[in-house]
Amino acid sequence: MSMRYRTQAINKDGGEGETFIPDGLAVAVSSPLNPDQDTSASNPEQLLALAWATCLNATAQVIAPTGRRTAVRVEVELHDAAEGAGYEFHADAYLSVEGASAEQTEQVLAASHARCPVSKLLKDAATARVHAEPYAIS
Repeated sequence: MSMRYRTQAINKDGGEGETFIPDGLAVAVSSPLNPDQDTSASNPEQLLALAWATCLNATAQVIAPTGRRTAVRVEVELHDAAEGAGYEFHADAYLSVEGASAEQTEQVLAASHARCPVSKLLKDAATARVHAEPYAIS
């Protein structure tokens, strides 16, 4: 395996402050559990949703039939941990393919989920699921 790209993100502030890429992007963060949260800032739930939606849709666009648009939406919820202390994410990704049947969309979803690097990270997580849905422009 050869490395294609490498980045790093650094957070020195925890859930309030910022997370940044050295010499690059800085993202203000604020915990959704903080009643005074900065709603213009992001949080891990949103960042996970952004990463998975971007990766899964970029993969689907390579796999879907030529000329068919694809869309992915990801919902991430924060739950109390089922076992032990703390919390856990529940993540659901929904993929759609313009003009495709339900069966065709399922095929694109299965192939995309098997190939997407973020999906590969989440594939064994009991709280991460993928779904096909009809394409709708919104």
